[in-house]
Amino acid sequence: MRKPNALAAGFYLLTNLVTGIFWFTLSVVLTVVGFATAIVWVGIPLLWLAMNVVRGGATMERSWVRAALRTDIPSPYRETPSGVTLWQRWKAQFTDPATWRDYGYLLLLLPVGIVEFASVLAMWTVVAAFIAVPFWIGEAPFAVIVGEFWTIDSFVSALPVSLIGLALIPFAVLGTRALGTVHGKFARGMLGPTRADALAIEAERLSSSRARGVEAAEAERRRIERDLHDGAQQRLVAVAMGLGRAKSKMDTDPEGAAELIAEAHADAKLAIKELRDLARGIYPSVLGDRGLDAALSALAARVPIEVELQVNVEPRPPTSVESAAYFTVGEALTNITKHSNGTRATVRVNRVDTGVLVEVTDNGQGGAELKPGGGLAGLADRAATIDGVVVVVSPVGGPTVIRAELPCAW
Repeated sequence: MRKPNALAAGFYLLTNLVTGIFWFTLSVVLTVVGFATAIVWVGIPLLWLAMNVVRGGATMERSWVRAALRTDIPSPYRETPSGVTLWQRWKAQFTDPATWRDYGYLLLLLPVGIVEFASVLAMWTVVAAFIAVPFWIGEAPFAVIVGEFWTIDSFVSALPVSLIGLALIPFAVLGTRALGTVHGKFARGMLGPTRADALAIEAERLSSSRARGVEAAEAERRRIERDLHDGAQQRLVAVAMGLGRAKSKMDTDPEGAAELIAEAHADAKLAIKELRDLARGIYPSVLGDRGLDAALSALAARVPIEVELQVNVEPRPPTSVESAAYFTVGEALTNITKHSNGTRATVRVNRVDTGVLVEVTDNGQGGAELKPGGGLAGLADRAATIDGVVVVVSPVGGPTVIRAELPCAW
């Protein structure tokens, strides 16, 4: 949470009394009338309206607190399942603890607003009063005597008082910012998710990441099986058949057998190349032997565009992080050469406090998206296996920036 701006915080704290009166009156009236008339069913729509008013007011408060006090407050509400009835939706809202915390915040906003309004007004009134003394003391029908040697009865004799007022401005600024910080913490505690909610959200995120990781691993296994079956396996079958035909012709047609052996030799070399490419796609040996810098340098040398490479990840991160970073760059460069019409890319892989940050920028036409089943979505799934995040910023017309945050402990 950042420190609030004194001017914005002061404006918010002074107007908070008015908003507190408004929300207190509206929420209390709707709730009391709703409960009072619920026995004849008229109050049910009123209670539903009261809850939506409370939630709407709390949502507006989150926006105002974020803008004025620089305190970001995540939405704490439970997700309502799709396909539920209106009564089930209303019941879910009514039983959601976040709704009642919103209600409590809007009720407390009035007394809190009174204290904040009085505090800010008192601080700045004292400052303004001290600064203004020289401008009215000459017209006053009295003089102020301070001690034995200081009588304040003219503009000149009151200037020290004005200087004291100017010296008090930084303290008033600090006081206003401190009040804004305190209110931001109060609002975050009342309007934000509780620790239990945050843990539940984190558990759900981790569960989703693990599920995506399992799906990514299964998709990778199917890809390897397909590549083996359609590529190297067919080549090796062709080699075996060619050698069998050559063997049968060895005595009767040596020249034909030699041609068949040459064809089998060419197929064997192609099979070896396909197996090498497949192994590189699983985990390149240079990555394990020499690390990211060498592996990415070799990768950049194979693409037909200019690549500016910067790698700074010493000491070496864990193998899973290195692999995710390598394949992120590889997929990004492949997309640039195939789809973006880009001619230049910049790759930066740096160590940060939380892990490894990968950024790939190109000068292509943009428009890349994380579509389900696409290469970029596969990168996001791979990163999710280590709780990483992939973000793609690609406006139409470019440039495209692919950023992967891969956590690890240094």
